[in-house]
Order: sequence, then structure tokens, then C-alpha cells
Amino acid sequence: MPGGKFHSPIWKLYALYGTVDYVYGWPAWNGHVGFTAAQASLNAAETAMYIYYFSAIWRNASGQLLKARDVRGFFLGEEENSVRGPGVAKAVLYLFSAAVMTLSKTVLYWLNEYFSGFANIGHNSAYNLVFLWIIPNGLWLIFPIYIIYLLGAEILDAMDGTHAEKEE
Repeated sequence: MPGGKFHSPIWKLYALYGTVDYVYGWPAWNGHVGFTAAQASLNAAETAMYIYYFSAIWRNASGQLLKARDVRGFFLGEEENSVRGPGVAKAVLYLFSAAVMTLSKTVLYWLNEYFSGFANIGHNSAYNLVFLWIIPNGLWLIFPIYIIYLLGAEILDAMDGTHAEKEE
């Protein structure tokens, strides 16, 4: 929030967001609302899981990991760029779990707004609401759903044995 020695230029956009969503602004701070701190605690756990995933993939990846033939291959993966090795299975489970946490927190966040009568965002213009709250927060729904879908399918394939059958 404005006023700290690191506010500008690092946190300047955050100050704007604090005026759009009071959960992250002075009203929540002054009202001792615990949601933001509770969410930040879960963010720390999520971040640790995401870091574990990326470090395990990086340790076990070949030089071709980021070289996809096309955009679809980059986002959906390509068999020749798959990663195997120590800790990768656990990393996939961590990523899946972190994505479920991210999605769950975001749904809780949206439901909190709905059931509170939009107490923290209801003061915004339609433009600000769409471009500064709905779209940015909507991404926290879209990407975790995508990750959950892809990894869930891979986990189910691996556990059903269909992946092994395809390789034979």
C-alpha cells in the first residue's frame, strides 16, 4: 500500500489494485480482515509447490524441453519433450495439488465477494470491474483449470495403465 519506502516503482500498480479491491487495500487493513493474511499463507504453500515442480523439471529436462514444433505442442506437450527422472512424479502431484489450491482459493474469493454483496469490489465502475478485477482474477480460474485437466488426464492414464499400453 502507498507510503512504504519500496512503494514506488515496485508496488505502484498494487496501490491501484488496493483501490479496486478493498480486500487488498486500506479498508481491509484497518478493519483487521483476516482473509488477505490467510490467503497469503496459502500462497506461500502454493509457491513452494510450484518451485518444487519447476526445479524438478529443470533438473531432469533435456535441452529440448522448451522447443515445441508449434503453439499447441508448447501448451499441450509433445511426447519427445516429456520429462522423466527422480522426483518428477512427485513434482507432477505437487503441481496438480497447487493448481487445485489456486483454483479453490480463487473460487472462494469470488464466492466471498458474491455472498458479501460485493462489499470489496461493488464500488467500481463497470470498466474498472471488468478490466481490473474480472479479467485478471479470471485468469486465476482459467490456468489452474487447464493444468488440472491436463495433469488429471495424465495421472489417470498412468494409473489406468493406458499410457504404458500406448508406448508398447
